[in-house]
Amino acid sequence: MTDTSGGTIDVLVAGAGPVGLTAAAELRRRGVRCRLVDLLPARLPYAKAVGIQPRTLEIWDRMGFVHDALDLAVRLRGQLTYVDGVEQPRLEMVMPPEVPYGFAALPQYETERVLEAFLNRFGTGIERSTELVSFAQDADGVTCRLRTPGGEEEVRARFLVGCDGAHSTVRKGLGLGFEGGAFPEEYMLADVEVEWNLPRGYAVRATHHDAGGAVDDVLMGVPLPGTNRYRMSMMVPPDLSAATRGSTPDGIAHGLDTADGRKPGLHHIQAVLDRMSPWPTTASALRWSSVFRISHRLVDRYADGRVFVAGDAAHIHPPTGAQGMNTGIQDAWNLAWKLALAVEGAAAPGLLASYDAERRPVGEEVVGRTVRHAAEGIKADPDDPRTVMLREAQLLVGYRGGPLVDPASADGGPGPQPGDRAPDCAGLAGAIAAYPLRLFDLLRGREHVLLLYGTGPTAEGFGPLAAAVREAADGQIDVCAILAEHKTDAADAVPVYRDARGEFARLYGVREPTAFLVRPDGYLAARLTPPTAAGLRACLAKVFAR
Repeated sequence: MTDTSGGTIDVLVAGAGPVGLTAAAELRRRGVRCRLVDLLPARLPYAKAVGIQPRTLEIWDRMGFVHDALDLAVRLRGQLTYVDGVEQPRLEMVMPPEVPYGFAALPQYETERVLEAFLNRFGTGIERSTELVSFAQDADGVTCRLRTPGGEEEVRARFLVGCDGAHSTVRKGLGLGFEGGAFPEEYMLADVEVEWNLPRGYAVRATHHDAGGAVDDVLMGVPLPGTNRYRMSMMVPPDLSAATRGSTPDGIAHGLDTADGRKPGLHHIQAVLDRMSPWPTTASALRWSSVFRISHRLVDRYADGRVFVAGDAAHIHPPTGAQGMNTGIQDAWNLAWKLALAVEGAAAPGLLASYDAERRPVGEEVVGRTVRHAAEGIKADPDDPRTVMLREAQLLVGYRGGPLVDPASADGGPGPQPGDRAPDCAGLAGAIAAYPLRLFDLLRGREHVLLLYGTGPTAEGFGPLAAAVREAADGQIDVCAILAEHKTDAADAVPVYRDARGEFARLYGVREPTAFLVRPDGYLAARLTPPTAAGLRACLAKVFAR
């Protein structure tokens, strides 16, 4: 018998991996009534997704828990590459000085633990051993049927978000297309310790070619926290191959057991190391292993009515460059603030539709790029090395030309334009704090923020403009002024920070009064030179119902 006493909630999130945890945490942080359900009885202790991109660390900074992750992670400094036993030029993973974070590695179970602890701060936890069985939506909400340890339960939600992985019940229930294919090769993963005398923080990639020039053997090792601990990936041996056994592997780009339950053992890993390791070594302390194939698929749309998909439910692709989990986290990051406004009744009519319009092109680009890199290698990318590294760091993701960007709000000058990521900068000085601030310090934990740049010495003239945008956003916006020079005893109309080092002016390409409207997800919604109330109202009208 189905229990129908579950009541009505604002949002049901299905799937408690990193993507679902991000969605739930961002909703709860904004006061949205949310439940997070997951079929698994406990967190899996596997180091599946391990790469953490600089953009993801920026997101965690703005959410407010980045240092919890940094304390557990290991820095990724670069990659050592060997082709047919010959060492290649070393790849250094270096970010421009204005980027506050580098690349990191953290086992997925630790990422989930940190995110879950953050979610718990808002009085919400994961409802384990709870499966979304089916759902039906109408004009007012979504009726969801859950299978729980205590029996079946019916829940009414205003919105449903499917973060339930590559086999998504939500995606299948919507009847969304999931076109793509799979590489014929099979691979195995292993979390092991190896006696490599390497500089700390460097990954290792070794490939071997057959007489015809095709790659016939691969070894990839990514460092993990701990001593000599690596997440290894390599081609599967014949005795574990689905083709040899006459079975079909799952075909999803995640570590999964072989079809008959067999897993790679230390002897399988050691055999590859004996062939491919640049230095003699012995593998030990096997924590986890699995066999998988690499698929590449993209959903035909990210939303249908009141139901949305994110992460692996929307896109799967080769693990090259550690793009998958990070892209999924950005899906949830993009969607959550929009859903919160919709729940509140403050969202403009097209705001929720912008989720698909903004994020599906990103998913399409990531799937295409990782497929190319898996086949040809990242060094085959035609762009210059700096651009390639920034793209891998997901710092070039943007929404220019999207439905929330008003072309009239772009001034065409140097620096970021509407739709671009709002970069961090250092050297801001407040009137009270005796230490220099970063721009991200001003943005952390806030929703929309209007940054008004001026040459100084006061922000008195910004008062009418600040009042106009607060009215247009129904008070849901913070306003700050950044001045080249500041008279500290002035009667300023808004909080003022001095661009003491000139970094804001340099990175944002400004010399005269300019307004920058920063969205809750850290992207520019507007850049207006000179700032006008009418121009800012036009931009805010794309977001707020008022």
